[in-house]
Amino acid sequence: MHHASPPSPTLPINLAELEAAALQRLSPMARDYYAGGARDEITLGWNRRAWDTIRLHYRVLVDVSNRDPSTTVLGQPIALPVMLAPTAFHKLAHPDGEIATARAAAAAGAGMICSTLGTVAIEDIAAARPPETAAPLWFQLYVYRDRAITRGLVERAEAAGYQALVLTVDAAEIGTRERDAKNRFALPDGMTVANLAGTGKAALGPGGDGAAGSGLSAYVRSQLDQSLTWSDLEWLAGITSLPVLVKGIVRPDDACRALKHGARGVVVSNHGGRQLDTAPATADVLRPIADAMYGIDESCTVIVDGGIRRGTDIIKALAMGARTVLVGRPQLWGLALGGQAGVEHMLSLLRAELLEGMALCGCPDVASITGDLVDAAR
Repeated sequence: MHHASPPSPTLPINLAELEAAALQRLSPMARDYYAGGARDEITLGWNRRAWDTIRLHYRVLVDVSNRDPSTTVLGQPIALPVMLAPTAFHKLAHPDGEIATARAAAAAGAGMICSTLGTVAIEDIAAARPPETAAPLWFQLYVYRDRAITRGLVERAEAAGYQALVLTVDAAEIGTRERDAKNRFALPDGMTVANLAGTGKAALGPGGDGAAGSGLSAYVRSQLDQSLTWSDLEWLAGITSLPVLVKGIVRPDDACRALKHGARGVVVSNHGGRQLDTAPATADVLRPIADAMYGIDESCTVIVDGGIRRGTDIIKALAMGARTVLVGRPQLWGLALGGQAGVEHMLSLLRAELLEGMALCGCPDVASITGDLVDAAR
């Protein structure tokens, strides 16, 4: 009697399926660390839902037989308006860690922003990419209380060929992520904050009891500088030749201050809902921030992250003034599911959805994704 072979497992066809499959692969500690948000996770939910409330007022009878999703960001060419957001501890998802992620981004022509809190050193990440890769590679910076460490990270990023610095400014205190507190989050044996090797600050063990149980909370509170002000942005811009962007902005006035104090642009971000719970969704504040900034300097760079999961979300973000978007957790879901190939699959899904959306919106190129495509109130 002939028995039909079981069907081969199918690849996820969207980022929600990718997430569901990845969550089954990860350890409970890694799953909760990646997926969780601050406190009641209200902002975490708002980030996603806010994109869904924006309607696309599409054009018709436009020749979209050839569509080009490429653009530039900070003058650098990018094959599609997507960059991988700075996310920590990739080896929790896959043994190849940030190297697999960087190679996937390069293969897709997408940019990548490497985290200070990576599990692979920034030099090794840069060296792992094909030498002919033109896609942007930037470095996200936390400012340590020991300024010599911070200056050293900047010098290393410059020497390794990184093309911009992204200063995270919404972490003066770490938002309590209750899932991590319950799990007493810590890096496993043999895994460290690789960029801090040799400084005495590379280990990240468990925290204390109760709400202080997260080792990351203990690390941030003991190591990062809570006294940062706008003058420190000027200091950073003054010690590097690289353009500096400020990440963690949700107000137009702060965005404009960033430009006045030496930044070339901002990332509209609430840290993926992981810092101040009930902070506004990024989709709800993007357009007023972009309008204010372009009123000062039309050449500045506005980027947005937070809950972007569909190609139509990218179109909405560009229509409201973003030059490109950042995608955070989905890169980790792809990494957990299939290493480099999993991240490449995630980016290919977004690219296909973006091209479909461009066709249906009457947009043959990125320049044609203009503000009239979204609700006037936005």
